Amino acid sequence: MSPGALDRVLDQCGTYYSADNQRKPCDQYSRQHILEIGKELGLKGLRVLGLARGESMQSLMFVGMIGMMDPPRPGAADAISIVKASGVDVKLITGDAMETAQSIGQSLGILSSSDSCLSGQQVDQMTDQDLELVIRQVTVFYRASPRHKLKIVKALQSLGEVVAMTGDGVNDAVALKKADIGVAMGICGTDVCKEAADMILCDDDFSTMTAAIEEGKAIYHNITNFVRFQLSTSVAALSLIAASTMFKFDNPLNAMQILWINIIMDGPPAQSLGVEPVDDDIIRQRPRNTKQPMLTGRLIGDILASAAIIVVGTLSVFYKEMSADNKVTPRDTTMTFTCFVLFDMWNALSCRSSRKMIWQIGIRRNRMFCIAVSASLICQLLVIYWSPLQHIFQTEALSLFDLIFLTTITSTVFIFNETRKYFNLRSKSLNHDPLSVSGI
Repeated sequence: MSPGALDRVLDQCGTYYSADNQRKPCDQYSRQHILEIGKELGLKGLRVLGLARGESMQSLMFVGMIGMMDPPRPGAADAISIVKASGVDVKLITGDAMETAQSIGQSLGILSSSDSCLSGQQVDQMTDQDLELVIRQVTVFYRASPRHKLKIVKALQSLGEVVAMTGDGVNDAVALKKADIGVAMGICGTDVCKEAADMILCDDDFSTMTAAIEEGKAIYHNITNFVRFQLSTSVAALSLIAASTMFKFDNPLNAMQILWINIIMDGPPAQSLGVEPVDDDIIRQRPRNTKQPMLTGRLIGDILASAAIIVVGTLSVFYKEMSADNKVTPRDTTMTFTCFVLFDMWNALSCRSSRKMIWQIGIRRNRMFCIAVSASLICQLLVIYWSPLQHIFQTEALSLFDLIFLTTITSTVFIFNETRKYFNLRSKSLNHDPLSVSGI
């Protein structure tokens, strides 16, 4: 018995086995009738195999066909809908017939009325330039082989797309290696395929890739928030000391206080920003341009603006306290020190998300952040009010009015950042600029 693609098997057969148990010549009418039946099965989403038998390839007789149902996994259509909404362009490459491929593509939401289909033979006949002209509109490739995958990947990359491709066979290894992200099947994938891939889909389920995309976007988002907080704090501390030196002020912070800010205050809050829970809708965020650096012009502007507010506010408090007697006292440095620390805490709160306002994500959602900030504030109060630490850090106790005054002044950085965030988000919603990532 020789199974294979229905049209290919028919091309090799000179006769067919009829319903009345006779061997008859396979003329043009018979071939067309058999192909029509195969198309009907394909339109139902069945994978059609032709069957032939004979003593040699030259004496094959067509004996029938099999329609096999291989339904998509539950949740695959929903997963594809989600990733398409986030800007990922999903393309189906299959060895099945056109009717079967179209039926599967429509059931998964990959193929729409405005999309096109291409066969592997058509891909072979096209030059690289011709394929690049049409590939954005093509979502289904049928009767395709691994070599066609490689040509498709190259065409998409030539257009500047970031391409992720799945594969399971030995022949897929070259295309997996060429793709920006090669994804091998963990269950049915060969060892060669897994070695060539960048990641392995352990359960062979496309919906798992949705979780991977979501986690990747969340990690990048949290890293950006961490960098914004750390750089704004570091720039503020450096600028504070530099400004004091430039204008020949006495140093507003002593060495121990600067170390306290860098090690104790910035450490736990900054690290807790890295474990900020994933936003429910982050998967729908448009893909970023891979050529765009993390430190964009807007991010640098935000960092400098936050640092400027912290420096101006801290120097204002220092100057106000020092102007009373024109000399630096422990109270002056304590007020300045506490002012800078509270600025840091407000700044950390506003750096938790660049995509949502603080009341949208909730104060208590990041438990580690709440613990880190609370612990930092308790430690700061110990530095101010516990005599052994007062001696080490050269501080003195502040009144309740002082703490309320400092809390009010330092909240300006939070108010500024949230206001800026509001207008940025409003601007993005009005000027929607889509990017795309191709997944195969």
